[in-house]
Amino acid sequence: MKVRNPLRIIVLLHESLVPPETLVGIEDKEKQLWRTEYDVISTLREMGHEVRPVGLRSDLSVIAKALEEFKPHIAFNVLEEFDGYALFDQHVVSYLELMKQPYTGCNPRGLTICHDKALTKKILTYHRIHVPGFAVFPMKAKVRRPGRLKFPLLVKSVTEEGSAGISQASIVTDDEKLTERVAFVHRQTNSDAIAEQFIEGREIYVSILGNQKLQAFAPWELLLNNLPEGQANIATGRLKWNKEHQKKMGLVTEAAKLPPEMKAKIERLSKRIYRILGLSGYARLDYRLAANGEVYLLEANPNPQIALNEDFADSAAHSGVPYDALLQKIVTLGLSYSPMRSG
Repeated sequence: MKVRNPLRIIVLLHESLVPPETLVGIEDKEKQLWRTEYDVISTLREMGHEVRPVGLRSDLSVIAKALEEFKPHIAFNVLEEFDGYALFDQHVVSYLELMKQPYTGCNPRGLTICHDKALTKKILTYHRIHVPGFAVFPMKAKVRRPGRLKFPLLVKSVTEEGSAGISQASIVTDDEKLTERVAFVHRQTNSDAIAEQFIEGREIYVSILGNQKLQAFAPWELLLNNLPEGQANIATGRLKWNKEHQKKMGLVTEAAKLPPEMKAKIERLSKRIYRILGLSGYARLDYRLAANGEVYLLEANPNPQIALNEDFADSAAHSGVPYDALLQKIVTLGLSYSPMRSG
């Protein structure tokens, strides 16, 4: 699609992920770490927008310079960290708000809440939304499992995203393994660990778009057709990022085959959670659907991956929103969002 009113857009991304101008000479774009950035930048340009990538590491003056020189209508935010720390992307967005610069994606408060998996679960528990039982194990503290927390448990970082540190060994069945895995998470991610009760069931993702008025795209399901006997259907770090391992495991993601009433229930629940957590722009909500029909929210992911042919974009396309239209909707939402009305 070509837009009627082209915009000046800066794309905020890590300086190591600034993509090439062309794919000539690139053997497999799907294996590149910058493919999300490439898809966003190249598609916005094809639509007619004037786009400038702005690579960041630890210096906010780079943004200030881009705002002064380029005078963008909007900043398209695909940052996942700042200064090497996953939690600091929320401060970049706060800086944009202080500069009165419109931006895409989630607001600072929503990012702050959802970056802390324990805080997210505490808030949702208050609102009587099903989440797995859990406990947090801080760094440099002795591991003491609360008696209410029953095995099996899945152990992961409280703050890291992208399935960092998650493998089949993340599921533990006794206190000795729990202690070992908590120590592993501390070492590997330099963050506190959270252990949550492992829910057997289907892995369902729901993509949400909007600020006040919300659109839920078709529920999407993770399927592992070649899962070895005895292994759990969880999105490990290797499964998420290793294309060869995905093929080996028979990974398929597709529109979830759900009865109409269950589909409607999950979509309503997703919109309610989105509003409770104060999200804006777009997000993906990850669920477990247990055999008894109970739906458990595992994680809320603001600013999820939006590469072409990934879950969010595929779900949108299945719901009638092609990739270029999806990016334009995200831009329009960013232009219409006002921090002064976010509370």
